[in-house]
Amino acid sequence: MAIAEITVVPIGTSSTSLSEYVAHLQKVLDNQPLHYELTPMSTIIEGPLDQLMAVILKLHESPFENGAQRVSTSIKIDDRRDKAASMQQKLQSVADKLEQLQ
Repeated sequence: MAIAEITVVPIGTSSTSLSEYVAHLQKVLDNQPLHYELTPMSTIIEGPLDQLMAVILKLHESPFENGAQRVSTSIKIDDRRDKAASMQQKLQSVADKLEQLQ
C-alpha cells in the first residue's frame, strides 16, 4: 500500500482564502474508497498506487471545476513494498521508539 501527501493550491483566485476549494477537495475524497487524513497544510491518502494516482488527478482537477484558472499540485509518495505500511503503522512505529527512549 502506498501513502501520498498531496497539496493542491489554486492560483489566481479572487480571494486569498482557500477553504472553499479545500471543502470541494474534501467532497472528492469523501466519494473515494481510500483512507485519508486532512491536515492544516496538506492531505494524506493511502491505498494501492494506481488508485492513489486516479484520486490525485481528481483532486488536481477540482479547483479548475470550481473556477480556478491555474493550479499547483505537490505530491510526495511513499511506496513501501518490503512489508505492509499504513499511516497508522508509521505513527505507531515512532510512538514505539519514543516509548523506548523513556
